[in-house]
Order: sequence, then structure tokens, then C-alpha cells
Amino acid sequence: MLCAASCKLPPRSARAGPNSLQQRPSRSEPQGSVCITKTGNAMPEYYIGLMSGTSLDGVDGVLADFSSPPEHFSSASKPMVLASASCGFEARFKQELLALNSPGQDELHRAAMAANQLAEIYASVVEDLLEQSRALGILRADIVAVGAHGQTVRHRPQEFGTGYTLQLNNPALLAERGGIDVVADFRNADVAAGGQGAPLVPAFPAALWGQANRTRAVLNVGGISNITLLPAGGSVQGFDCGPGNALMDYWCMRHTGSAYDSEGAWAASGRVHEPLLARLIATPYFARVPPKSTGRDLFNPSWLNAQLEGFNTLAPQDVQASLTALTALACARDLRHYLPQADELLVCGGGALNAELLHQLALALPAVQVRSTQFHGLPPLQVEAAAFAWLAQAFIKKRPGNLVAVTGARGPRVLGALYRAA
Repeated sequence: MLCAASCKLPPRSARAGPNSLQQRPSRSEPQGSVCITKTGNAMPEYYIGLMSGTSLDGVDGVLADFSSPPEHFSSASKPMVLASASCGFEARFKQELLALNSPGQDELHRAAMAANQLAEIYASVVEDLLEQSRALGILRADIVAVGAHGQTVRHRPQEFGTGYTLQLNNPALLAERGGIDVVADFRNADVAAGGQGAPLVPAFPAALWGQANRTRAVLNVGGISNITLLPAGGSVQGFDCGPGNALMDYWCMRHTGSAYDSEGAWAASGRVHEPLLARLIATPYFARVPPKSTGRDLFNPSWLNAQLEGFNTLAPQDVQASLTALTALACARDLRHYLPQADELLVCGGGALNAELLHQLALALPAVQVRSTQFHGLPPLQVEAAAFAWLAQAFIKKRPGNLVAVTGARGPRVLGALYRAA
């Protein structure tokens, strides 16, 4: 198990190669990247956000200041990202998290142990952020709260009655280790109110990039891809499009031994097989009307292997090219259908570092400018962590964190539960 004092593992691996302009920075390099320039003399409000997503490649964390005056979404503040840190997962731990996505022997005990280990990793990232913050004159006692998402291992909303969503986490242990209050369990209040519990991130880019005179969308490509639709002066929408990196990563590991397809180079070496792509996109989920959300419960290796029946002679790189095309096509179709007037698509998450995926998106959306969220000041691998810092602030301020048009809940809900530090 990892010591909470410092992450002994390397930072989360960059999905971009050494020649990419979007190379992921090392955890040891203080970022100090400013998302939005802070104005006025407002008192600082420091929050930490921690995210470990369905790609299962590690934890991203940010320290953000939310003291900038609210501008245009609810009563939300725009953040200044002061520091960022990350920690990769060991291969054995990643395999255990993958295994816990399915029923297995002694899974309750194993899930509890995995939750403890994840909390220790979270604590190490918090310590890295605090080490950077001290150089800025920000101390542990100055942090209002940590927003810690947890690791989703099951997501079945609106099934079996109310349904459920399960994120492994031990926020009490994290509060004990870090000495800072922790806000966690963000999804269950929305599910209890009849919602999908996902995606929750759209409220954050709506606050950050929604404009009265600009129509754009934000695509978050983690293990699963989700899109936020920001019509000019209109109602925000968002939903899960389908698989993001999860299937591409699985196929790449199976055939090359690499955890991911760096810059999408392997996919680019293959050819999209149109009959396979047609079979993949025919999966009923893609035709479902939002609100909708999905996860590894559906898009997993078993699903992929079943889809590949009859395509046994395809070269592995052609399958990879087709999986990349699937992610791009599902997202592009949704954007064309639900927000055809959009002229800009901002991409974040690990998929923003996949040059081939961005190329496929640009081909599918010739009238849309496809670019990283970095263009608007927030690096793509910081967006989700910043979103959960923002959701932690929303909880502390008793502000609803869900968007009813996105999740389908019966109404706005304050999301999360508080775990006090000693």
C-alpha cells in the first residue's frame, strides 16, 4: 500500500508522445496554470479536487481558488488553478479495480481494501498539492475542503427500481490522513431523486465556458466519453456518448502490451473496417434519447469480444482504428443531432491527447473547430479534478450540483456528504 506522505508511483502516464504539444507534465513540475484571471479583492476560497476516472490509469488532483466573482452560471465562481499533481496506479491495483467491475469471489472485502488503498493514493496527491501550495503561502488550514470522487466500479441507475451507482472510496480515511474536510459521494443524491447520477461534470464547463453569444460543446473523453452542450443563452444539456478510452486501452494492452495507444499512432497505422464499425454503432445505447449514462457495466471486454465475432481475420490495428472511429462517430453524431449549430468543440480528458481521435473528430465535424480545453486556459487533464473541487464548493455553499436537464433527476440537489477532519 502507498504511504500517504508522497506518491511513490510515477505520475499518470501521458497519452501523448514526446513530440506532442500536449505532453502531460510531470507530477513534480508545479503547474501554477491560471484558468481565469482573478479580479477584485475577494477573499480566497481554496479547494482541492481529486478524480480517478474510468480509464483507471491513476489520480489527478488540483488546488483551485474559487474567489473570483460569479459571472453567469447559478452562483458559481470561476476557478484559478494554482497547482496540479497526479499519481499513476500500479498495474496490480488497476487489475483489481477492473475485476471489481464484475461479480467475483470475496468482492466486498476486496472492495473495502481497494477503497482504503485508493484513499491512501488520494492522500499522497493531496500532500503533493500542499507541498506546492506552501510555496504560494497557502497552508493546510487554508483549504476549505477536498472533493474526492472515488472510483466507479458499478453504475446501474434507474434499474432494479431506483438503481444504484457505486464509487469505491474511504473519505473518512482521507480526512484523517490529510487533516482537511472531505466532500464525497457526489452521485447518490441525484440517483435517489430519479436521476442518472452522471454525468456531473457538465455543470462545471457550463459555468466556465457557457456564453450568451457563443454556441459550443465540451467533450470529456475518459474511459467513457460525455458531452456538454452549451447553446448560446440556452439550456445546458449533457450525457454520456459511449465508450471513450476504455475499449481502446484494453485492445492496445491485449495486443501491444502498452497501457494506451500513445497519440493514437497504432490506430492511425490501421484502417477503419466499416462493417465492424456499423455493428458497433448499432448497439442500442447509442440510439437512446438523453438523459442517459453508461460505463464499464456495458462497454467492457466481454461486450467487445461478442461484437468481434465474425471478424476474426481483422488485423489488430484495424480493430483499434475502428474503436477510435467508434468513439469519434458516437460523439460527432450526438453533437450534430442535439446541437448542430455548434461551431467549437473543446476536448478534455485523456482522449484530448490522442491525435488520431482528434483527427477523426475533425473529419466527422468539418464545420466545427475541434481543439483542447488548453486553448481556453485549462489543461485537459485538469478539467475533471477541477470540476470536483467546484462540486465540493457547491456542497459547502449548499448550492445544487446537478443539472436536471442532464441527469433527469426530479429537481436540483445538493450533492455530496461531508467527512470532517479531526
